[in-house]
Amino acid sequence: DSKLPSAVRNTLLELFGQIEREFENLYIENLELRREIDTLNERLAGEGQTVDGAELSKGQLKTKASHSTSQLSQKLKTTYKASTSKIVSSFKTTTSRAICQLVKEYVGHRDGIWDVSVAKTQPVVLGTASADHTALLWSIETGKCLVKYVGHVGSVNSIKFHPTEQVALTASGDQTAHIWRYIVQLPTPQPTADSNQVSGEDEVEISDKDEPDGDGDVCSDCPTVRAPLTSLKSHQGVVIAADWLVGGKQAVTASWDRTANLYDVETSELVHSLTGHDQELTHCCTHPTQRLVVTSSRDTTFRLWDFRDPSIHSVNVFQGHTDTVTSAVFTVGDNVVSGSDDRTVKVWDLKNMRSPIATIRTDSAINRINVCVGQRIIALPHDNRQVRLFDMSGVRLARLPRSNRQGHRRMVCCCAWCEDHPICNLFTCGFDRQAIGWNINIPALLQEK
Repeated sequence: DSKLPSAVRNTLLELFGQIEREFENLYIENLELRREIDTLNERLAGEGQTVDGAELSKGQLKTKASHSTSQLSQKLKTTYKASTSKIVSSFKTTTSRAICQLVKEYVGHRDGIWDVSVAKTQPVVLGTASADHTALLWSIETGKCLVKYVGHVGSVNSIKFHPTEQVALTASGDQTAHIWRYIVQLPTPQPTADSNQVSGEDEVEISDKDEPDGDGDVCSDCPTVRAPLTSLKSHQGVVIAADWLVGGKQAVTASWDRTANLYDVETSELVHSLTGHDQELTHCCTHPTQRLVVTSSRDTTFRLWDFRDPSIHSVNVFQGHTDTVTSAVFTVGDNVVSGSDDRTVKVWDLKNMRSPIATIRTDSAINRINVCVGQRIIALPHDNRQVRLFDMSGVRLARLPRSNRQGHRRMVCCCAWCEDHPICNLFTCGFDRQAIGWNINIPALLQEK
């Protein structure tokens, strides 16, 4: 009898289902804690029964009761700490703090930004992909918009730069991925006022302010690219992500039609259709030096696809999350890091897929993660507007500032490291319509830990 469109109704039912699961988990934890309390109360009552009232004065009874109450309080604290130790361990701070400083804000999109990426060739520029159907290229130093791509007719969900050419790859809700060329000329950087360094662990809670106004003329005078060099068309649903294979001659796309496709860039021909996921794909990532692809899905798994042998391609399935795997990315060596809506991040060894070698537990769903290969640091963007940094063993290094003056005001969708840039070495983007450039200074002591 509902008058809502079926798609909207299904989305609402799914969201309510997620809320119900969260409350169910909290309810179960609450029941377990209540059982622990009842057990401790029974034990305390048993201790009280051994007291001989005839031999004790009121003062002695009071002292005994006070001592027993103190014991109960201590036992309850111990029980609570034990029951939450897995969560608490993920928030342990280190003795030496990382310094996280906001350097530049990139404002110009008219809707939320899904993805952020950094060019691999000179000149090094920043790319953002937005729900406003555009992709923008920015000067990292000045924050000026350099190029605007308007070839898609749907939300632009990801952007990746070609490894050797001034070419970008974007994925869209219009069921296509586009390859397009850009030419940029960097403006002369203007000196910026020094801002106070802010520790990554300090935070001032903010109210929900209005998002930056993206309806101005920030990008009105920048060059516009209106058509792609190549359009990759084989999916029957939203293309949520795309990436270049090593060398840049092939590209892979991930779609809500539950498949990933491998294309020949020069001919636009479909080389392989990668099937096996049971639900919509959420992300895809390629290895920087080998012909390996990893795809993540709402089916709680991610898959490793091996194209190193031209005659065959093998697949391995990683299971370990209990909710949507929002992204999985390669690191240096034989490791993959996966993030999930189940509020965990797991580090995996490709040689041993049965269980992760490290697990990070957080307090919010995790979106598209990124790993700083040189320093082996994982950046975690969260639904709750936080961005946290961890090392590969699961120790938290920092939390990016979030206050009235700086930080994201809505969900943070993606992070991207730029290890070689002298000013900004981490970029974040969110649904507050802005991207932010950060300078992250990790002390050597933290890196060693």
